[in-house]
Amino acid sequence: MQASILIVSKNRKAALEKTLTVLQSLIDLSVHEVLVFLDGCMDESFLLKSQFDWVKWDSSEKSIGASPARNVLYEKAKGDILIGLDDDAHPLYVDFIERTVAVFEKNSNVGVLAFEEIKGVFNSDEEALAHHQEALEEYFCSEFVGCGFAIRKEVYEATNGFPVWIDIYGEESCVAIEVLAQGYAILYTNSIAVNHRVDRTMRMQMGRNYFRFGKQLKNTAFYYLVYYPFPFFKIAKLFWHNFKKYACSDWIYFKIYFQSMFEILIFLPRLMSYRNPIDSKILAKIRQLPSPKF
Repeated sequence: MQASILIVSKNRKAALEKTLTVLQSLIDLSVHEVLVFLDGCMDESFLLKSQFDWVKWDSSEKSIGASPARNVLYEKAKGDILIGLDDDAHPLYVDFIERTVAVFEKNSNVGVLAFEEIKGVFNSDEEALAHHQEALEEYFCSEFVGCGFAIRKEVYEATNGFPVWIDIYGEESCVAIEVLAQGYAILYTNSIAVNHRVDRTMRMQMGRNYFRFGKQLKNTAFYYLVYYPFPFFKIAKLFWHNFKKYACSDWIYFKIYFQSMFEILIFLPRLMSYRNPIDSKILAKIRQLPSPKF
């Protein structure tokens, strides 16, 4: 089986360089392919094109958002299996493609594999794997995270793909719900692991993430509006919870909260063209599934 490894990157030249260097040492480029989309990068990431000329590059001078960029990139992939990685994440096993194929072949109804995510900046992959649980852990789950997963190409093509109506944060949930609605399963497995090279201490020190708050609030509302037959109760709960927890605690959160409401109202007529309600019985089954570890 041919695998396509797909990465969207924005202004993280050093992280992307590290990931591509690792991939170059792990994969057989005569069989598999790597595709990268540079989404409005302003940090000279384009210089990597000559350094890694075996990569199939795509780019946009103006940022279009991670989800629309993935939508563009995944349509161009030729592999039977599509492996998604963040630009700051790399596989921790030399045979990660073979392991992915083996799990898919063993589980014919599985459409997506959610890989184990090991967060942190380590001195070596061996140090990262010290945080890995040796015992095999696999279970069906409700979604996957974009830093490390695999999806059968035929399954991806049975969905609407990564949504163009979301820019960033939440796009994986949209693909996941469509995969499950098609009757396929999502399997979490720790037999394949990626090191997501995030500095957890630095992130804690950064404190409140206003950008993420606004995006997630808006995109969660979009998610309900597109996929839920009767979304307004869910949206009301969403906004009430975020009003109490965030908007009432901080002036900047307060402004972003109401700005998000305004953006939803403005975009609503266009969003309705993407509406794809999922049967309530399927939604009930999905809610019973656990989330993957992340």
